[in-house]
Amino acid sequence: MPVSGGLLDVRVRLRAVVDRYGLAAVTVGTVAVLAVMLFLPVGLVFAEAFAGPTPLASFQAVLTDPFYTGVLANVFADPLAVGTHLGNVLVWLAAIDLGFWYLELPPLRKGLFGFTAWQALLSTAASLLVGLPGAYVLARFEFPGRETVRSLTILPFVLPGIMVASGFYAAFGRGGLANWLVGLAGIAPLDLLEANPLLVVVLAHAFYNAPLVTRITTAAWESVDQSAVETARSLGASRRRAFRDVVVPQLRPAIVTGALLTYIFTFLTFPIVLALGGLELATVEVWVYDRVQRLQFESAATLAVMETVISLALTYAYLRYEAAQRAMAGGDGPEREPLFGELDLKRGAIAVYGLFVFVLFVGPLGSMVVESLTDGAGFTLRHYAFLVERQATGASFQTKPLPAIVNSLLFAAATVLVAVPMGVVVSVVTTGRSGGGAGGAGSDRSASRSRGRAVVETLTMLPFAVSGVVFGVGLLRGLVFGIPLPGGWRLQLTGAVAIVAAHAVAAYPFVVRNVAPQLAGVDTRLVESARSLGATRTRALFDIEVPLVATGLVAGAAFAFAISVGEFDSTVILASDSASYTMPVAVERYLGRRFGPAMAMGTLLLAVTAASFVVVGRLGGTVESDHRAEGREGSRGGRP
Repeated sequence: MPVSGGLLDVRVRLRAVVDRYGLAAVTVGTVAVLAVMLFLPVGLVFAEAFAGPTPLASFQAVLTDPFYTGVLANVFADPLAVGTHLGNVLVWLAAIDLGFWYLELPPLRKGLFGFTAWQALLSTAASLLVGLPGAYVLARFEFPGRETVRSLTILPFVLPGIMVASGFYAAFGRGGLANWLVGLAGIAPLDLLEANPLLVVVLAHAFYNAPLVTRITTAAWESVDQSAVETARSLGASRRRAFRDVVVPQLRPAIVTGALLTYIFTFLTFPIVLALGGLELATVEVWVYDRVQRLQFESAATLAVMETVISLALTYAYLRYEAAQRAMAGGDGPEREPLFGELDLKRGAIAVYGLFVFVLFVGPLGSMVVESLTDGAGFTLRHYAFLVERQATGASFQTKPLPAIVNSLLFAAATVLVAVPMGVVVSVVTTGRSGGGAGGAGSDRSASRSRGRAVVETLTMLPFAVSGVVFGVGLLRGLVFGIPLPGGWRLQLTGAVAIVAAHAVAAYPFVVRNVAPQLAGVDTRLVESARSLGATRTRALFDIEVPLVATGLVAGAAFAFAISVGEFDSTVILASDSASYTMPVAVERYLGRRFGPAMAMGTLLLAVTAASFVVVGRLGGTVESDHRAEGREGSRGGRP
């Protein structure tokens, strides 16, 4: 009895300590993890770039090298020679051929940064052209399966980029499905990936980002103030005039938000260009990776810093427009009409668009699955058999499939365990609920807290603005190689720990995006009542708020799992040997060397990520959109 009483007393005291200090301890732990795993690696990359007796020499060398900045190199080399630069511009303009049916521009050397910006611009335009009609259909029409189609718009955050690249490789490569189909029609095979790889890259980016544009714009369209449209019509405005003057201004923040986010993602593109274009279509990301492979760390760090500065500026612009989108007053949106009715020009155009979207989105993934199950003679399982045989007989340095699959699942599970608590803590801070109530603070203190939350929310966006390659370089140069500490100690993270850290940092913002809206919708009076009855802030969080946001937690965990499974950018740098390879790394290793096994591994990766997609879709996972829907439903404690 005394022993049992003593254990009970210890448990009671431990519970009291956890209740009193648990939230503070987890918060401190989250800050420590972010400081060591995120800000320190990024800081080390910046330090590497500015190292040396002349800190700006490496930047000057990049800016004045036509390979990097193209025609702007002369401007950076001699910025005061304004007359010479204007003369060069006039010469270029004079060489423009204004044909009757076409406009032919003279060649213009873009350089590495210029090409990266150019392909991002093309990809953003393609994503808008594909995504905006989808938003129109989802917002204005009702049809069977509409909610399923809408849930598919989270695919960009579930499907690994290297797998998407594999699908387009299977569809448009020399041995791809597209060539097989044109061969049946008696047309000479065309290797589109070889003839016009940039087009394939842009299409792959549209596949990846058009659903994001659709999701953001649909949420805004469903919240248009319809009464303002009706007022404009009653005052004599035509349907087209009302759309242009009333609807478009309300949609503009969402469209710009989607465009900016797409541009950021495609400016930081890596696996798709690496797999489909390689160094021939090298973006800054691909070139940084190549410099790291060649152990040219100073050059890689310089490019990484310049790229990060550009992406941070774009992210700042994105946050401004996202704030504008959130601030707009929500309406009831237009009343949806049945999609399937009398065939007219509008429905005919929607049918053509639907066929194009089906080919664009189903074709690559279907091609990958088909190519994994066929060869020149027909149906076969030998590609999967190769994976089994490589597992049994492959050399230690070769990529083996089973460790890659197991590693992906284990790393993803560990990522969930780290990213979810981090996301909850950041959600509590950014929603202003860390104090547990209003607390009677003055206006100055309230404004200070609001600014503090804005800073924290901005910092949570850093993983979006800093690419996985840059983050991987920072981890490699710092924590993987080791950082000396006082007393002869050394801070070092290697292998699986470094990979899980990179994955958790990439995944926790998605937990925040799913938990924070629901947490903000929880009635604060419930928390205040619990606090007034003696509950600590930690007890109130776990007993009241966490159960009410359980669906957001599970959706965030599913996002974290899927992101970890598909993470390629930092993993390909940190995976030191075949024992730490993941499925995306295995796909990249096989791609271009063993086409069939690469498709088989990609199909296995598709199966794993599809399970995460089902969980996220059923729980209503959110990413960057549905802000007004979150506000309406959050006030009732419902799902976003």
